[in-house]
Amino acid sequence: MRLLRTLLVFKLGVYAGLATAAAVLKRTLRSRGDETSDDLALVAILDGVKLESRAQAFRGGSMLAWLGGIDVDLREAQLAPDARLSVTALLGGISIRIPEEWRVESSVHALAGGVDVKSGRTDDPDAPTLRIEGLAALGGVAVAAKPRASAQA
Repeated sequence: MRLLRTLLVFKLGVYAGLATAAAVLKRTLRSRGDETSDDLALVAILDGVKLESRAQAFRGGSMLAWLGGIDVDLREAQLAPDARLSVTALLGGISIRIPEEWRVESSVHALAGGVDVKSGRTDDPDAPTLRIEGLAALGGVAVAAKPRASAQA
């Protein structure tokens, strides 16, 4: 019984430490970029971020979801050459929608989490390519190719 109590106190201490660190980082790290920005730095700590990009030359950036979620729609954005996106999902999730004509090269690794990348045109070497790298630890990263919003109407 004593061992169980010790483990419970340890576990509660770990969770309290994670929540405290997240609260401190939430005040320190701020999201940067909007619908027309070519570079993004999105941060969702104990919170959620939703963005529909209309960038004219999207170059990429970074996304951090810690105990939070990020939902980004890039279907109306134009992709710049050598676009790179760095993603980190820690106990959180990141969802990215891209146009069907884009290709995705992913090197996102999962650690007790999940990564689901469904690229658009994988067979066309001349298709615009978005390179995504990062980590999903106890969280998830999903990239899906969908028709442009204007094509659905």
